[in-house]
Amino acid sequence: MIRTPICDLLGITHPIVLGGMGSATSPKLVAAVSNAGGLGTLGTSTLAGEQITAAAKAIRESTDKPFGINHLLFRLRDEDYAATLAARPAVVAFAWARREQDLRRYFDQAHDAGSKVMYMASTRTEALRAADAGADVIVAQGTEGGGHVGWMATIVIVPMVVSAVAPLPVLAAGGIADGRGLVASLALGAQGVLLGTRFLATPEAPIHENFKQAIVKSDGHDTMLTEIHDLASGQVWPGAMARVQRNAAIERWVGREWFVRENRDEISQALADARRAGDVNNATLLFGQDAGLIDSIAPAAKLVETIAAEADEIIRLRLSEFLRT
Repeated sequence: MIRTPICDLLGITHPIVLGGMGSATSPKLVAAVSNAGGLGTLGTSTLAGEQITAAAKAIRESTDKPFGINHLLFRLRDEDYAATLAARPAVVAFAWARREQDLRRYFDQAHDAGSKVMYMASTRTEALRAADAGADVIVAQGTEGGGHVGWMATIVIVPMVVSAVAPLPVLAAGGIADGRGLVASLALGAQGVLLGTRFLATPEAPIHENFKQAIVKSDGHDTMLTEIHDLASGQVWPGAMARVQRNAAIERWVGREWFVRENRDEISQALADARRAGDVNNATLLFGQDAGLIDSIAPAAKLVETIAAEADEIIRLRLSEFLRT
């Protein structure tokens, strides 16, 4: 069984972490990953303080294992963060800070609550900023991932960040969906992986079944980086683009971003209606290129166990044959 130092740091069995994907996570999904020996992480981008409190309570009713709570720093409100601190999760995770935000203030508060701090970065500069502010774990995120990402590929950003923030542990994210991705990440210097898209295609993920099937059917080549999702929602993510499936909704507005800005309310409502209805052609579907590696909807716990077992087999059996004495 693969066990890296980050397992001891976070109190987990397998170096596999669920990304805190906003409304695409739920107490049920978080608990399933944690119970299987990974680290489940709750996304809070659509939750207010009382909802965070209730979600943390629901997670603890389903697992006694460590879990994390994730915040987008550029839109974090103090009252919502207070609820997370009061919940005292094993890990408080952060991503996408504005340049002027004081990371140390948030990190110190998390440490005072007894939590470890994890920060996701898509650039070397941002990783160093978080390390200097006292983060315990850095997530190096590659552009292959779904949702909001930067521009550099995982195979480059991971070793770059590993070298920059050593000896801090690094998790790799972006385009990882199986044991092969875990092994590759370890070879790049990471101590584990953070997965998003792979955990969307699970029974526990709180997204429409049609969207899960869209991931399974995707070959990974049908995704692109765009601002259309954010322009429609009226949010500006600092330094990020959104990786989405290139469907009818995106095709309709590519090259006409000015029109999306001008008609934001109408377009935002149409996208929201399509999402609720499970209309995979007319909603914005955020998932990564690793959809091309996903061919089934599988329980989250089984995924954790399978990925860990695949990685172990690759290292012990397949890679060992390349060694010569």
